[in-house]
Amino acid sequence: MPRYSVSRQKACKFCTRAKEKCDRKPGQCTRCGLRGLACTYTPTKRPKNPKDTANNSRRVIRDVSVPPRTSRPSVVAAHQDLHAESPIAPGPCRAPAPVLTDDLYCPIDADAIQNRWLNFYLSEPGQNQKQYPVNVTTFISRMLNSYVGVVVSGSGTPPFVHTTHEPMCVSTLSTCLTLLRTCPNSLPGSESSIVDTIQEEMKKLCSQHSSYNDTELLVAFQSHLIYCMLLFFRFLSLSHVFRRQAMTDLQILACASSRGGLVCVAERTGARPQWASWILAEAKRRTLYTMYLFDSLLSAEEGTPTLLGTELEGLPAPARRELWTAQTQEEWNIAYAQSHGYISQALRIEELWPLPKGVDRAGQDARESRVQRWLQAVDEFGTMLYAVTCCTHGV
Repeated sequence: MPRYSVSRQKACKFCTRAKEKCDRKPGQCTRCGLRGLACTYTPTKRPKNPKDTANNSRRVIRDVSVPPRTSRPSVVAAHQDLHAESPIAPGPCRAPAPVLTDDLYCPIDADAIQNRWLNFYLSEPGQNQKQYPVNVTTFISRMLNSYVGVVVSGSGTPPFVHTTHEPMCVSTLSTCLTLLRTCPNSLPGSESSIVDTIQEEMKKLCSQHSSYNDTELLVAFQSHLIYCMLLFFRFLSLSHVFRRQAMTDLQILACASSRGGLVCVAERTGARPQWASWILAEAKRRTLYTMYLFDSLLSAEEGTPTLLGTELEGLPAPARRELWTAQTQEEWNIAYAQSHGYISQALRIEELWPLPKGVDRAGQDARESRVQRWLQAVDEFGTMLYAVTCCTHGV
């Protein structure tokens, strides 16, 4: 490699493509490390004479010229005809009916979720910073990237989307999942068209959210989150300006969805909730926890502090596997009856955080016992949350 090529190369290949600043760390820059990308630098060669420069310029212009006119129509056509090709096209709904918000209540200050992005600028009492080790940040990145992968490949849904919600007559989620599944088959040069379509969908989800019912709000929240993660991991185009707006909109949707309730009223009284109500509440909480992990990933990339989500204190941790994976109400009723004692003493999310000051040995043992009991029954999503909190806080 010529002597001058390294000094002229200001960013790696992926940072250059995304037009983002590259810290050029030896071995792998921070941005590529968070995404699990192979960090490479394109050598810059000095042309031999002015004639070569002119020829090269013409060649570059020809290579990066506007894609064939068929590329964008193909994306737009796929977007407009999503349900015709989708394996989850609207049909008879086998999912639980939409839930009235009277079945749920919100035990936390939902407005604090919407204002979370301000926490870094406005110091509030009780805020605690989290220091994520590099290996934990890498683990979060790979897990969230895998959630995008199962959607893009069409092999499943993320663990915060309930399987009975996927085939619902809700065009928003169907549009999101189907649009993502067109990504691997996109024509060369059509990436910008796909990104434009996704960003338009994201803006529409937020601008229309005041007209949604509680179920539609959850679906809009989940779809927006999936779009954000797709752009971050697969298209490397979540610029700083759009990223901040996207996260602000995402937190608006999270707040609106949370206001409709995050816990079943029946559970507060010790009664058995409706199946549809419980699914809605559990899916909301799982989506919230995933959003907070994604937010921490963005903070790590930007080099800003990651704050402990104290506004979520009091919410149940992810429920046991048998309840979340039940495909029918009969299966769920059986699982609920078998785990009623577990539900009445459900682990709270803050029990995965550091112990408060002043907790004696008996209190420490009691929490350890509850966490151990929770781990024996929770699914992979809960195990992932525990791995993050354990490696970060030593819980």
